[in-house]
Amino acid sequence: MSDVTSNPPFQTVKNYRWTICALVFFATTVNYLDRQVISLLKSVLSVDLKWDDGDYANIEIAFKLAYSIGMLGAGRIIDMLGTKKGYAAATGLWSIAAIAHGFASTTFGFIVARAFLGVTEAGNFPAAIKSTAEWFPKKERAFATGIFNSGTNIGAIIAPLTVPFIAVAWGWQWAFIITGAIGFIWLVLWQLYYTTPGDSKKLSKEEFDYIHSDKEDEALEKAGKNEKVKWITLLGYRQTWAFALGKFLTDPVWWFYLFWLPDFLQSEYHLSLIEIAVPVAVVYLISTIGSVGGGYLPMFLINRNMPAFKARKTAMLVFALFVLPVVFAQYAGEVNMWLAVLVIGIAAAAHQAWSANIFTTVSDMFPKKAIGSVTGIGGMAGGMGGIVLSWAVQKNLFVHYREIGQIEKAYFIMFLICGAAYLLAWLVLHLLAPKMSKLKF
Repeated sequence: MSDVTSNPPFQTVKNYRWTICALVFFATTVNYLDRQVISLLKSVLSVDLKWDDGDYANIEIAFKLAYSIGMLGAGRIIDMLGTKKGYAAATGLWSIAAIAHGFASTTFGFIVARAFLGVTEAGNFPAAIKSTAEWFPKKERAFATGIFNSGTNIGAIIAPLTVPFIAVAWGWQWAFIITGAIGFIWLVLWQLYYTTPGDSKKLSKEEFDYIHSDKEDEALEKAGKNEKVKWITLLGYRQTWAFALGKFLTDPVWWFYLFWLPDFLQSEYHLSLIEIAVPVAVVYLISTIGSVGGGYLPMFLINRNMPAFKARKTAMLVFALFVLPVVFAQYAGEVNMWLAVLVIGIAAAAHQAWSANIFTTVSDMFPKKAIGSVTGIGGMAGGMGGIVLSWAVQKNLFVHYREIGQIEKAYFIMFLICGAAYLLAWLVLHLLAPKMSKLKF
């Protein structure tokens, strides 16, 4: 580790940790831009490749299954390779996978491409959470997580404002190719600017000390820094299950918004491919506010001397309550489509606020050496929850209700599930990890 105190003053950059946060934000933006392209092109691909809702659900399930498996392995690989190498490998591979969609010409080809994308995109969040744990003290992690996690919204905003127009102008193949290629720009920046705090030549001693100001956590890290933590060991802790079950219950809701929101707008309001661009973008624009604000709220409470675990859980309960109105999204839409968009947008914002905090519970409860692995376990659980929901509800109910001309009933069932998921997840978290105690191993 280099001596940060030996760096001459002109080499230091005040608040350099936020440069790292910006890089992680960029990667997360690309990650979600790449995965959302297919939902925006569903109507076009359904005609060209003769898909029905069942085919689309199968393609979605292939992505989620691969993502779930990938999350379990990705977290472990990130812990072994380190953040810089692991993040670079994941981004390079998922960019190739995204581009590969442009060369698929059959339903099976899309299943293969989506599976490749799922297993490689799984590396983003374990690497992002590990980067945040390395570069931020505990009290700032939820805020930093909220900022980089807002990249999921920015990617989802950019997609509807670009993908339909690229598809109309040059064909749907180029929509996949152009968006997929953006990841290689990030790779160059990552190689130029990322390193660990101890090896950084751009970090002042004051900022280094601030990053490592959680004395108790630092002592725990040094005491066992060379020990490997096995998956079976992690599964023996209630904290692991609290995080995993929270992800299992709430991640599928975000998957639903991501993959089915364009179809909801087209089915309910008969919008064209171009016409869905603005309402979809508005939903994710609103959700960006939730992502950043969700990270700010617990930091605000901690700075006013509320214990970190209590601040985190209080914030998460608030966000769970903000999701509830989504149950009435369709009724609001009967008054005006934009009212439905607003209700869904608020629910999506609450999800992002929730997500920023549930990710941060990992670094609250686990030492840094286990963060990638635990995040991977939770990501796998979230993906499996998405698979269960896709198979049990979307694949079966959507096909049935569309065939009998009552697709609105399928969407009502989905919004009901969305509204209840977060309060149930909060209760599970509260019962399994009431004080989110830091593990010592």
